[in-house]
Amino acid sequence: GQHKIKFIPEMVGPILEMTLIPETELRKATIPIFFDMMQCEFHFTRSFQMFENEIITKLDHEVEGGRGDEQYKVLFDKILLEHCRKHKYLAKSGETFVKLVVRLMERLLDYRTIMHDENKENRMSCTVNVL
Repeated sequence: GQHKIKFIPEMVGPILEMTLIPETELRKATIPIFFDMMQCEFHFTRSFQMFENEIITKLDHEVEGGRGDEQYKVLFDKILLEHCRKHKYLAKSGETFVKLVVRLMERLLDYRTIMHDENKENRMSCTVNVL
């Protein structure tokens, strides 16, 4: 109800951790919570910047810590885009946000993979991409 806004941004991290558990059905059931958070913040502030900043910060930390995978990236993209495209006011800004996060995830997953590469040039290139 009207108190949902009080949980943003504090609950973004814990919910992100839950969505990153490598269980497809759990992911499908919990990723839509992010859209609810976006919609809730947008309702009160006409933006979802607190949510956006928090999810990007937490995602960086979680992927660096070894969580997240290609399947998560695909589900995140598919599920959130479906929800955003159906919403009158969040269609454009929501799609832009989802694409930004998906690109960030791609780079973070690449970075995590390449960190164990012996080739310093590959690691540097990947680091530049993340930045």
